[in-house]
Amino acid sequence: MTPKRFETASLPPREQFAAWHAWYSSFLDTAVTRTPDEGFSACSETWSLGGLTISDGTAPAIFTARTKTLIRRNPVDHWVLTLCRRGTVALQASNGSVSFEPGVPFVVSLADVMVTTKTDYSRVQFYLSRSAFAGVAALLDAARGKPLDTPEGALLADYMLLLVSHLRDLAPEDGPRIAAAVEAMVGACLAPSAERWAGAQGQIDFTLMERVRRAVRAHLRSPLLGPEKLCHEAATSRSQLYRLLEGEGGVAHYIRRQRLSESFAMLCDVSHAVPIGRIADILCFSDASSFSRAFRREFGMSPRDVRAASVAGLQPSVSLKETAPDGIQCFADCLSGA
Repeated sequence: MTPKRFETASLPPREQFAAWHAWYSSFLDTAVTRTPDEGFSACSETWSLGGLTISDGTAPAIFTARTKTLIRRNPVDHWVLTLCRRGTVALQASNGSVSFEPGVPFVVSLADVMVTTKTDYSRVQFYLSRSAFAGVAALLDAARGKPLDTPEGALLADYMLLLVSHLRDLAPEDGPRIAAAVEAMVGACLAPSAERWAGAQGQIDFTLMERVRRAVRAHLRSPLLGPEKLCHEAATSRSQLYRLLEGEGGVAHYIRRQRLSESFAMLCDVSHAVPIGRIADILCFSDASSFSRAFRREFGMSPRDVRAASVAGLQPSVSLKETAPDGIQCFADCLSGA
């Protein structure tokens, strides 16, 4: 899918904020404290998927307001699910004031009068129409203006970022399935139950698996990397972890394969010719001999062969195929109705 992109960096600095203001003026009022000469370099990418609109944007600090006048003029009443990667949001609404930190999702409704104060930010937003998300309407209304700072809220945040990162790989015809998947995930995370969890199992597993991948990559060189460490880092149970990695031959086998893949990359890096024995030590193999045996079983060649080929300018290649949970092979497979 190709997003609609709007950015101000290509405009003269004095025209940048006026353009950004005009982009949102039909439903939001915006203001800044900086002078026109300081410019306002901002960017927004938007995917329209019927009853779901996803926006990924960055901008300097800004004030926004949804006023009674704007609500009368443009009565769109979508819920907006927001997650900031960077920057904080202070919200003033009829039920009080609250601040939201990066990494914590929150819900507002465009049917409500509100004022927000944002610091310099990078954020993703899901605009959820009331018709498309009627099945979770009561949950979204109940969540308005509250930080979703629960473990389920963190899972929803990771899912939002994962979905945005894969949107370009999806086809336009996946739009309805994406909306259904988001509805299932929102329901499971706002009001967890066995039934809702089962309805969003594909999305949950894919998100948890991405957490596991990140944790393994971050701690490949740590001798403490194992089930306990992964459960803590991925915020999942041991039974869930074992189920996720069952198709990979288990936790230990998955970690070993990732370490072997990293060793392959290190051997190919001729600009930093780390000795083979040192690579084995760095990646927590018991000794160089056991490392070499495992390497040959995995790649059909020895570490010395790979190092020699790289020095000769012959770049060997390798690809470790990971088995996604429950037969999921790509992000589109974890959408509802797959």
